[in-house]
Amino acid sequence: MRKRARAFIGLIAAAAMAIAPFAAYAEGGTQDAAAREVAPIQASTSAELAANLGVLKGDGGGVTDAYLDKRATRLQSAILYLRLLGKEAEALGESGTDSFADASAVGVSGKPILAYLKAHPELGWQGTTGGRFDPNAPITAQQLYKVMLEALGYASASDFAYADTLAFASGQGLRRIAGVGELTNRDLGVALVEALQAKPKGGEDTLARKLEKAGALAPDRTAGLTASRIDASRAADGTTFLTDGEGRALYLFTKDTVSLEACLDGCLANWPVFSADKLIVADGLAAKDFGVHVRADGTKQVTYRGWPLYYFVKDKPGDTFGEGVGGVWYLIKKPFYTTSIGTDAKLGNYLTDTQGRTLYYFDKDPSGSSVCSGACLANWPAFHADAATVPSGLKPSDFGEIVREDGAKQSTFKGYPLYYFAKDAERGDTYGQGIGGVWFVIDPAKFDGTTAGRASS
Repeated sequence: MRKRARAFIGLIAAAAMAIAPFAAYAEGGTQDAAAREVAPIQASTSAELAANLGVLKGDGGGVTDAYLDKRATRLQSAILYLRLLGKEAEALGESGTDSFADASAVGVSGKPILAYLKAHPELGWQGTTGGRFDPNAPITAQQLYKVMLEALGYASASDFAYADTLAFASGQGLRRIAGVGELTNRDLGVALVEALQAKPKGGEDTLARKLEKAGALAPDRTAGLTASRIDASRAADGTTFLTDGEGRALYLFTKDTVSLEACLDGCLANWPVFSADKLIVADGLAAKDFGVHVRADGTKQVTYRGWPLYYFVKDKPGDTFGEGVGGVWYLIKKPFYTTSIGTDAKLGNYLTDTQGRTLYYFDKDPSGSSVCSGACLANWPAFHADAATVPSGLKPSDFGEIVREDGAKQSTFKGYPLYYFAKDAERGDTYGQGIGGVWFVIDPAKFDGTTAGRASS
């Protein structure tokens, strides 16, 4: 009887030992699904909004990238301006013969437009020197913003001097194309949307709302104009980072790798969330990269490539004081990081890919090569990024690449190959940590090579 009891106890112990590794494995990656759920958010570019409003119509093939990248002319800009104000049809019906001196330079459809602009100098299109309009000449940001300001009720010479157009326009929220040399149709879309979102002189409503009331714009098409903006600004080092519409920098928090709500209470007092229901994103940004995470308190926090976005309370527009704070707060750079940092309460800082998926090293790899192949590589896929774009807490020079025996490229950190773990299904999963005593996450500040690498040096 005692022998049977001892045998039974032994079986239980053996079973417990067999289960233990799986229990530890499950514990290592367990996360609250709700705390990391990201849903799509309605996001549009200015060009898309302008097309939806019927202001940008393309040139026969629709509003394509090719059309948007075409150089904008003065006549084309004037037509879009008239279309915005609901005056295009009236202008096309102009029968007056008095026009600009170079009206012969345009086709049949352009002639009534020029005659209409000549007859209505209050619209701001007075032409250039010698009674000319220069319809096929490129338009500048200064010229375009000047007429946009007049559409908002500001008079050139009395409210602002032409030489000060860009500075005055910036004060009214018209600034995003100020530094552009040769404007494209895409830039026209940006300026048109800016004007629609601005308030006319002395008014409480936006220009869009004013035009709605006048019947020039359909209300069902203007909803996107109330969206929050995501813009891009240039840092002192020449890199580009994301801001809100007022120029306030946006940051990611490396502790959000595991849970998208790692910043709570006192943390939120210093790092308020960037919240929005819908977005207007700067051209060059992909709408699909943005999402929204609904926090436990119901706040809708905007995400970029899965990373929740925050402000830093000490920043004013143009400031980036939050960059690198605590080694866990970083600007959202463009192009975005190909390799980033995650932070775990137990593991500390570790390398991740652009979406927060954990990267590992193999302790049997020597420097400059990989000994993981076949079934090993099926479980530990190689990581590769074409270029090393990293947060300021990492050094681009620490990253490189090797060419594997099959010809595939694999990224390296300090000369050692980087891998995923196949069973890490979500950002923040670290199921591969410690497996076999040879697979580990990489603390970038502490990593000094593998056992195999140190033995061969």
